[in-house]
Amino acid sequence: MTRLIDLLHDRQIFFVEPSRTVSEVARKMSGQNVGAILVLEDGRLSGLFSERDLMTRVVVAGRNPEETPVREVMSTELATIEETATSDDAMEMMRRQNCRHLPVTRGPAVVGMISMRDLMNYELECKTDEIKHMRAYISSTG
Repeated sequence: MTRLIDLLHDRQIFFVEPSRTVSEVARKMSGQNVGAILVLEDGRLSGLFSERDLMTRVVVAGRNPEETPVREVMSTELATIEETATSDDAMEMMRRQNCRHLPVTRGPAVVGMISMRDLMNYELECKTDEIKHMRAYISSTG
């Protein structure tokens, strides 16, 4: 069973400070090609800002992204998961919490974030490897 620590071992943590404007954060997210970003204050998790937050809390609400600090529109009620949890644990938590991104922690410290896309890509990679091995086995016994 694969642990989240193994999936995140070589990843950079993308984050912003809560005082940044929505425009600044959106540009950073676009530049990093991510759909959500951690919001850390003094190294501690204070929230998460996602494309959904941008749409519902900024665009639809008619707020000015150049003037709105991300702290006012970020999600703050977050599920988190320990780095020792498995990919299956993360998928189940996302299902239960109805979310697509989970901050990954080591005790009180945030060490990364895992997305539903990350987990689906990992599962697809595993299934592809399984199929290759099965085909090789079938060919060799043939």
